[in-house]
Amino acid sequence: MSKSNKLQNIKAVQQMIDGTHSFQTKKSVGFSDVKEQTRKAERHNPGDVWEETDASGMVWVIEQRDGFRVKKTKNTDVIQELRNELNTFANCPKETCTCFKPSTADTKMKKIHGMCLDCTIDMEHELKKSGEYEAYEQNKIRENALAWLASAERDVVMLKEAYTTASQFITSSEGEKETWKAKMTPEEFEETVQKQFDAFKEKFLKRLNREQNEEVS
Repeated sequence: MSKSNKLQNIKAVQQMIDGTHSFQTKKSVGFSDVKEQTRKAERHNPGDVWEETDASGMVWVIEQRDGFRVKKTKNTDVIQELRNELNTFANCPKETCTCFKPSTADTKMKKIHGMCLDCTIDMEHELKKSGEYEAYEQNKIRENALAWLASAERDVVMLKEAYTTASQFITSSEGEKETWKAKMTPEEFEETVQKQFDAFKEKFLKRLNREQNEEVS
């Protein structure tokens, strides 16, 4: 080792003993320092409330409690209102209805009567007591029959589109298309399916009206 190198080493050792070496005086910032700085920046006091947006764009409201945080969506009230609306049975008497957790039967009755099962039973019981139940029952039968007929008419419209519209299919990797001829022309459909359905609809409505008139008389 050369004399100059020895002198440099002796100088470095002396600086380390004195605590003045460059690596001792240079300030470094490690991971623990960054983590502590971040922790200080995120520190909140109990009662603090703030908002944060996640990667999906959802806005969260965060409240600092004593030792923990409560996190909830900003639109919690809107969601709760929607849930309440879905669980609300518009025709149920609010002063007596106790349907807080609707069952499958309650949901079914809601579609028909706008009320839960228990309220439907109570309503029908009152109609029987007043002698109005038979008229009510016939009206419901008519409503159900007309709803079924409307559904059948929609099915006929779908059949017409399916049977009278030509279809195209890709038949090769080069994108070549093949057109399949429709099973019927619109005129043929009108003369067969539509004509038969119209005749059925006319008889159906006549019978329904006749039965209703017989009940009234």
